[in-house]
Amino acid sequence: MASHSILFHHYYQSLASSSTHHVLLSSSINPLLLHLPSNNTFPVVSPLKAKVIVSQKNSDFRAKSTTSISEPKTLSEVPQLEGLTLPRFYWNNGTRKVKQEDEILLEGFLMNEEIRKKVEGIRMNLESNEGEKSISPSAYHTALMALVEDVNGSGAPQFPESLEWIIENQLPDGSWGDPHAFVAYDRLLCTLASVIVLTHYNVHADKVHKGLKYFKENANTLETENREHMTCGFEVILPTLLEWAKSLNIDLPDDFPGLREILARRDAKLKRIPMAVLHCVPTSLLFSLEAIPGLQWDKLQNVRSKDGSYLFCPSSTAFAFNQSKDPHCLNYLNNVADNFNGGVPDFYPIEFFEKLWIVDRLERLGIARYFQPQIQEILDYVHRNWNERGIGWTKDSDLPDLDDTSMGFRLLRLNGYDVSPNVFKTFEKDGEFCCLPGQTDEGATVMFNFYRATQVQFPGEAILDEGRKYATNFLSEKRDANQILDKWIIAKDLPGEVSYALDFPWYASLPRVETRYYLEQYGGGDDVWISKTLYRLHKVSNNDNLELGKLDYNKCQAFHRVEWKRIQQWHSECGLERFGVSKERLLLAYFLAAANIFEPERSPERLAWVKTCALIHALRSTCQDQNQRKAFVHEFSNSSTYLNERWMDKNRSREGLLGTLIETLHSFSRSSPTASFDILHDAWTKWLLGWQSEGDEWEGEAELLVNIICINASYQLSHEDLKLNPHYQRLVQVTNKLCHLLRSLQSTKKNNSNGRYTGNTDIGEKMQELVQLVLSSNGMDLNMKKTFLTVTKSFYYAAHTDPDTIKSHIEKVLFERVV
Repeated sequence: MASHSILFHHYYQSLASSSTHHVLLSSSINPLLLHLPSNNTFPVVSPLKAKVIVSQKNSDFRAKSTTSISEPKTLSEVPQLEGLTLPRFYWNNGTRKVKQEDEILLEGFLMNEEIRKKVEGIRMNLESNEGEKSISPSAYHTALMALVEDVNGSGAPQFPESLEWIIENQLPDGSWGDPHAFVAYDRLLCTLASVIVLTHYNVHADKVHKGLKYFKENANTLETENREHMTCGFEVILPTLLEWAKSLNIDLPDDFPGLREILARRDAKLKRIPMAVLHCVPTSLLFSLEAIPGLQWDKLQNVRSKDGSYLFCPSSTAFAFNQSKDPHCLNYLNNVADNFNGGVPDFYPIEFFEKLWIVDRLERLGIARYFQPQIQEILDYVHRNWNERGIGWTKDSDLPDLDDTSMGFRLLRLNGYDVSPNVFKTFEKDGEFCCLPGQTDEGATVMFNFYRATQVQFPGEAILDEGRKYATNFLSEKRDANQILDKWIIAKDLPGEVSYALDFPWYASLPRVETRYYLEQYGGGDDVWISKTLYRLHKVSNNDNLELGKLDYNKCQAFHRVEWKRIQQWHSECGLERFGVSKERLLLAYFLAAANIFEPERSPERLAWVKTCALIHALRSTCQDQNQRKAFVHEFSNSSTYLNERWMDKNRSREGLLGTLIETLHSFSRSSPTASFDILHDAWTKWLLGWQSEGDEWEGEAELLVNIICINASYQLSHEDLKLNPHYQRLVQVTNKLCHLLRSLQSTKKNNSNGRYTGNTDIGEKMQELVQLVLSSNGMDLNMKKTFLTVTKSFYYAAHTDPDTIKSHIEKVLFERVV
């Protein structure tokens, strides 16, 4: 398998057009699987349904109570994991060789032309600078752009291509707006603005007639439209358009259902606008200048953006130019026109917003490894332009928002960049957090992204503690009330995304489990975003991403199922059932490996991890008193690199197990050029010596697992160098302590009356320290350090999750194809 890593190096290199291959964080399997009792008492969650229902109802990921049982003391007392007995077809009962099948499958993955073409297409799209490949045009903004008249006074439009776009993009029913999604707020604004611009230039009376007919027949839909999907500033913009239409003698009804409520909301909002603040401090009001009366344009220039726009909004800036003739505004409008083919978007530029959400989607879909150079470039760009007050949707924004800041903070910190959580103080007031100053109606996705950011916490970061509690309460209340709708996006299954995040916080979330669900939650090209109108982010939400995610997942899963046959064959040939390692335990071990280290080329790491866990359990089951442990350790310590017949005698339990261990170490050394037998032997010797004297109380198990996976991953830092590194030593200590605490929770934690875990301060604080040790710069390889976090998170997952849910995850991740 060593050659496979080399092949994949060149494969990803060619796909990403990069000279380097970067392995993303992959969590590793959890040795707790060898000790997990049938009824676990860590905070547990109900089984995730095999298929996510696409609706606005909450997905049921919530916790249920369990009862605790004592730790099994003898082999006969070790229970079968309740709920983990899977259908017989999951077992490979034959002894046929699977290596050839494995090799053929991996070669087929490497040469898969469909994957190569999709990766290349997405890569080219990511690197394109064409505006319309980033964000869709909006009829409303295009109409206001078209209302800018020729600066030379001819009366013709300054941007005739925008007028032409309006003429060419009326929908068959007479409306303008998003052609694939109907939201009344969007359709009515876009239609009325388009009718106004055509009337203004006295062109296409037929289209005006059809547009007016549509508006009159559908105005009443405002009364029943979902309030959560009201477009930004609708309550002040619609009355403004009605006034413009009236000035042009456009025949519109004086009243219609819902209008009076809108006018009342308009009046209340305008009364709250602090005009003095508006003219001197950037606020979200700059996004809707066309709807605000009494503006002083000479003073308003103080809050104009560097590029000449008002909050990077084409419609607001177009209106400002019509009123002020500010040449800076015209420069911005010319720049927009140069980057779009007539139709203009809700805002431009949006590089922070777009780039960060691209990275988030690629990672959650499980395909980020194909685009490492592009992701690295994005994160470097964001970090170079990071602002300690927070960031907005573009680097020159003077109005930071919680959404972009949260996404940027989380992705930068997870990838080892130095960012301070004090940035979130900008968005906190009196214990509450909001996306923008003065905002009173918060969106679910903003709190969702803030919640995810607060979990990547270092010790002593109180602002993240406060933020996590606030976001958790907000999202939980929304879920309990079945109100997880959002004001910023209409997504396929936002309730499912939020429920998964609440039920499986970052410490307990395994990459492949999250990806398996997100492939069902991600709407691809059907996801539509909400601003002043509806819009699409083509690089963030598209069907190419979704199709590649599904294809890659199913290819990896097929490889895993063949690999699972190899594991079963090894289990059978070594007679591990005699040593207490059941097939159910083996499957759980393999699931935890594949759910974290899923890339096909990392097969040596997965196999080494599973076999190490199985052998640890076999030893604990076979050598239950100190004399037995001492005898085994003595024989292992004095063993040579060569096998003898006595060690391979399966009828002699201790000797047979010793032979299996030595042969397994030889197989590891053959799989990796840096995994020498002596290094592997030393790693096991260190663990065995501690286990010999302390038995199951020995805390070195996690260190052994990390060592084994790092050796098989061919990390180059020498063992002697690590011994002298204080950061490494502390990393080892914290990991060992945490994993030991998680494995022995059943005897140390307390439960409330509902059987729910009430918290463990020591675990929480040590997890924060571990995260800091891993993600802070201290001279060690980041991917090697992430292995410690991977191991610990796998312990956390097994302690956090009830057996029924684990069973459903195994079925879903390993055996259900994505369709």
